[in-house]
Amino acid sequence: MVRTPEPVSASGTQRTPSIEVSSTRRTTQFCRDHPVAGARMSAVIEGLNLPASVRSRSADVVIRRATPDDLDAIVRLLSDDPISAGRGDAARDEDRGAYADALERIVANPANELLVAVDEAGRVTATMQLTLIPGMARRGSTRLLVEAVRVASAERSSGIGTALMRWVMDAAAVELGAALVQLTSDAARVDAHRFYRRLGFADSHVGFKYAVPSATTSAR
Repeated sequence: MVRTPEPVSASGTQRTPSIEVSSTRRTTQFCRDHPVAGARMSAVIEGLNLPASVRSRSADVVIRRATPDDLDAIVRLLSDDPISAGRGDAARDEDRGAYADALERIVANPANELLVAVDEAGRVTATMQLTLIPGMARRGSTRLLVEAVRVASAERSSGIGTALMRWVMDAAAVELGAALVQLTSDAARVDAHRFYRRLGFADSHVGFKYAVPSATTSAR
């Protein structure tokens, strides 16, 4: 791999390079600038065998890491979901900067992966976020948290959601050494609850959320 020379300021001191658009270069730059966190990131990211091809009922889809080029497609998937849209994910132009910042933070976070599923035509048809959580409970078990699973409305009976979750359970969790896969689902998502039960998930806990007033106000 060819390394790009570090930029040097007029005074001769080394400047921190700007982050490249490419997600691979983003990761390389983050690891270079933050050696300790970068080492942790490499361990997590390298553990996932991506891209991965999975089979839905209708076609093959490829699961890969999201890049900045996927931003608009991911936001459309969020807004395509009525519950997400009701929370403010309405794909407004004025919110694009906030989503772009969020994507950059996820890419730079050593324990997170934002993934997309792409069909044979190259269209993003689904997305989800994975977070690896080391813990003390259950004899020091590591958990894999699944968040923000969204499938395009036109594909919701095609088996893509099942294929994605099976990959998480059978491949990603094993590759990352997770003893438990967990998720939360909005109480209004009754169909989703049946879907997760069919996959073998147990609704064993009650989840609680608290909306921080200052954060809620600034996000409007």
